[in-house]
Amino acid sequence: QKTSRAAFFPVVFGSPQQIMFAQVSWTRFHHFGSYCRKQIHTVFDSYHLSRCLRLTCSVFFSVTPRYVFLMGLQDHNEKLFYRVLLSDIERFMPIIYTPTVGLACQQYSLIFQRPRGLFITIHDRGHIASILQNWPEKDIRAVCVTDGERILGLGDLGCNGMGIPVGKLALYTACGGMPPQQCLPVMLDVGTDNEALLKDPLYIGLRHKRVRGQAYDDLLDEFMKAVSDRYGMDCLIQFEDFANVNAFRLLSKYRNKYCTFNDDIQGTAAVAVAGLLAALRITKSKMSDHTVVFQGAGEAAMGIAELITMAMVKEGLSKEECMRKIWMVDSKGLIGRDHLTHEKESFAHEHPQMKKLEDVVRELKPTAIIAVAGAFSEQIIRDMASFNERPIIFALSNPTSKAECTAEQCYTFTEGRGIFASGSPFDPVTLPDGRTFYPGQGNNAYIFPGVGLGVTACSLPHITEEIFLIAAEALAQLVTEEHLAEGRLYPPLSTIRDVSFKLAVKIMEFAYKHNMATLRPEPSDKGAYIRSLSYSCDYDDFVVDSYRWPEDSMSVQSCKL
Repeated sequence: QKTSRAAFFPVVFGSPQQIMFAQVSWTRFHHFGSYCRKQIHTVFDSYHLSRCLRLTCSVFFSVTPRYVFLMGLQDHNEKLFYRVLLSDIERFMPIIYTPTVGLACQQYSLIFQRPRGLFITIHDRGHIASILQNWPEKDIRAVCVTDGERILGLGDLGCNGMGIPVGKLALYTACGGMPPQQCLPVMLDVGTDNEALLKDPLYIGLRHKRVRGQAYDDLLDEFMKAVSDRYGMDCLIQFEDFANVNAFRLLSKYRNKYCTFNDDIQGTAAVAVAGLLAALRITKSKMSDHTVVFQGAGEAAMGIAELITMAMVKEGLSKEECMRKIWMVDSKGLIGRDHLTHEKESFAHEHPQMKKLEDVVRELKPTAIIAVAGAFSEQIIRDMASFNERPIIFALSNPTSKAECTAEQCYTFTEGRGIFASGSPFDPVTLPDGRTFYPGQGNNAYIFPGVGLGVTACSLPHITEEIFLIAAEALAQLVTEEHLAEGRLYPPLSTIRDVSFKLAVKIMEFAYKHNMATLRPEPSDKGAYIRSLSYSCDYDDFVVDSYRWPEDSMSVQSCKL
């Protein structure tokens, strides 16, 4: 870049809170970093790793400045950024992803420093291919795209939703080992219906209402074709945080044409079903023995319900019998036969009208309740404990402020008998009798990095629902009896990179067994092949290759003329 381009970066003197921001030219900063890496990269790495850890963990910083600091580190020193994440993934994942990323997205225009990824607007129709040509990397294996209409449980955040694809793809590298240069975050800016953003002078997106209808569909069609033309039909395209009205139909439209999946529907489903499969080892039962009630009937709930149905069918039930065991409560109450979307029709049953979840729980006496919206009252939790020895209670909404109940409430109201999982992290809970439980976090990060790694490693052209059931089963198998005794339904987050690796191997084995993979020849050792693709956080060795010739060849040779 030109020498006039400037960048701000933190220079730390003394304690972590003593920070001075110096403005230096980009060229001088780049040369300084190169010199350090070439001459003393080992010392440079360990020194700055310890500094970054101290600064990021400082009690003087709230979560948003920590997020800003880590994103700045990602811009300036990518290897160090991932080294920091992997040094303590349990500590740093909640900063770069849920729950902090939700707050960061709400303030994204305010904390915005430099673009990361591609911003494609509705006005770029007809030119998306040329925009992709301008992206410097030619070997892209994974694209994460959003239009910002339904960011977590926060609603329409427009362009501010770019924090989600950036965070997701950071986890592809940190948790799955996919090289960051092979990942591309994309924001499709079609406007926003959020009035507060439209009036915000700092808002970075288009300042008009959302464009819908044919123009929107044309943009998506052009984008999907342009990505596949540029990077290949086996380039993974992950849809993220699209509104219900678009999520289902776009998945149905593209799933058999491109290598794509919707993480809110399929990723959430896989991690939830993995938790249920682990819970079955506690209840000593089968999936088909359970009756499940959902609070919320959106894309996440529908995805989970479909995958539960697949798991029950695998146990020998007919699909119709499986669906009769699944009930859904939306904003209007227990869903019936009137005025339903196509997705809800499958899980609509004849029943008396009930508008409150409390009434539904008392009437149906489910063995499991799963919420992706709303709230669990104390009465609901106590009722679940009254007619179940080990009630299964999943509160999956994100971020933490949107959780239907806390881990402490679940364990307290069920006297420690509840089997709990949540979408956001909760601290361990110690009951008055001294028992301590470590609540399981049903984080999609257990699924999508492993799925992405496995799918791209074997060049899978399409991603079927069976892939996500395989991933859920593999994840559940990694939960040990010790984990279950502690209240965990998922392996510790500290092991997530190994979890992703094992999921990827299972997916590769399934793909080749069913002739779905297109990579040829088939790797004989799939584990070794996947490890060979993994990104390393170690600095390259810049030491000059030094050696000597034989002494007699080094001496000065003379001859008489």
